[in-house]
Amino acid sequence: MQSYTIGQAARLLGVSPDTARRWADAGRVTTHRDETGRRLIDGRDLAAFSVELARSGSAEGDTPYTSARNAFPGIVTAIKLGDVAAQVEIQAGPHRLVSLLTREAVEELGLEVGMEATARVKSTNVHIDRV
Repeated sequence: MQSYTIGQAARLLGVSPDTARRWADAGRVTTHRDETGRRLIDGRDLAAFSVELARSGSAEGDTPYTSARNAFPGIVTAIKLGDVAAQVEIQAGPHRLVSLLTREAVEELGLEVGMEATARVKSTNVHIDRV
């Protein structure tokens, strides 16, 4: 399972590292320490928290989360696999993006809930890049 530092989590959530630290200190998101003492957040916990945060609309600050060249870095929050097709959801700051792609593509990318990924939007298509 992938884990994220406070700084990485802050970037994915579209907030400052200080805000992410305060949320961790308040117990809003669970952390653990690695062998060097850094605080880490499990990917699945971060994914769940990002969805909760987006639903509540309580992200700190009024600065909108923007994309550069239509790229939305975020965290995979849900994967629904069918026999041939798949649906992948990414929470990128306040934005929830959904991509329909082949099951084979999801498996080749090794996508899992809690992983960092980037949704790339071109016209009406959303493409997923594993980070």
